[in-house]
Amino acid sequence: MLDIFNELPDWISRGLDDLFPYKKSEDSDQSFIKRLELASIEKNPLRVKLGIDPTGTNIHIGHSILFRKLRAFQDAGHTAVLIIGDFTARIGDPTGKSKTRIQLSKDVVESNALNYLEQLGLGKEPKDSLLDFSTPGRLEIRRNSEWLENLNFSKVIELLSNSTVGQMLAKEDFSNRYKAGTSISLHEFLYPLLQGYDSVAIKSDLELGGTDQKFNIAMGRDLQRAYGQKPQFGMLLPILVGLDGTQKMSKSLDNIVGINEDSLSMYSKLEKVPDNLVFSYLNLLTNENLKNLSSNPREMQKFMALKITSNFHGIEAAKKAQCNAEKLVLGTQDSLDQIPEASISNVNFPAKAFYLFSKLEMCSSSSEARRQILGGGVRIDGKKIIDPNLEFDTPDDVIGKILQVGKKKFLRVSI
Repeated sequence: MLDIFNELPDWISRGLDDLFPYKKSEDSDQSFIKRLELASIEKNPLRVKLGIDPTGTNIHIGHSILFRKLRAFQDAGHTAVLIIGDFTARIGDPTGKSKTRIQLSKDVVESNALNYLEQLGLGKEPKDSLLDFSTPGRLEIRRNSEWLENLNFSKVIELLSNSTVGQMLAKEDFSNRYKAGTSISLHEFLYPLLQGYDSVAIKSDLELGGTDQKFNIAMGRDLQRAYGQKPQFGMLLPILVGLDGTQKMSKSLDNIVGINEDSLSMYSKLEKVPDNLVFSYLNLLTNENLKNLSSNPREMQKFMALKITSNFHGIEAAKKAQCNAEKLVLGTQDSLDQIPEASISNVNFPAKAFYLFSKLEMCSSSSEARRQILGGGVRIDGKKIIDPNLEFDTPDDVIGKILQVGKKKFLRVSI
């Protein structure tokens, strides 16, 4: 937590990277503390916006940082407004991109959106989900196609008149592409304006976003002023560094922990997070007291892995995962439970080892399976195999066995 935010309640300031504007003022447009106080006095909960563009299918623990903060506002009695960017996802946020994104179809975006909501806890009790979907007044789910799809051209021109080309090129991503001579499509300039207009449409008091979203959130403030509304505040949270310890968590970099991963896979990945990231994982992904942590790096890793896994699977499942992970390391697999299973119904026998591991998606391809086996990174029931052409004649040769690639991927073979 930055010292400048020490006047805020801990549930707000924890993990906070930036809050803007943040001024000592009696003006509730300039002081977030005053906006909070005003909301309490008037018994008028804040409307806290978080927009998600469902351009993918899975949520990882890096994404969950924002949802955890949104949930904290829900638990404090405020209204979370979750905006499904079903319209803006068809453009794609240009932030962090070095080229124009491929536009998605409406059907793909809607399918992704429903997948996201299920992962966030739709249909579950609040104690078992990232967001509270059931307490009255705590959550609004809106799709921005409600107000964006039918904007007429005069309204679009009015929207465009609130920004300049200079402002857009000041955005780092656009600036870098312009200097490099990489094309920027005109529709990409619309994205920050459309996201900003979302804030106008739902009368947002506060918008949450990653540290790369400041430009877009500030655009929302500008548009709210232009449309005669109280401008929202912007709250920025860090972007989680992935399992590789160097780059942001991203599926394309294969350094993620998915929130739907089974407890053993989740724990096993987390307990190998580099030492220098353990504290930030605890800070951003748990509510643990950070003043009473072990000074032993290995104990810290295990504690962090246990606590984060318990957030998604419950403490008992997390403890079982911890125990089973230790058994895997020691090679004592006899009574392992909580290991994900995979059916071999689609595997053709006789089957060679490289084919088996590829077909069960333990490796991304047959060539990758060969490489892993030759490199000594593959085990069956704890025993290393080094021949990619090792052949299994019938399903009975592998049913019930535990396949393992490296120290993070494992599954039990089922019928």
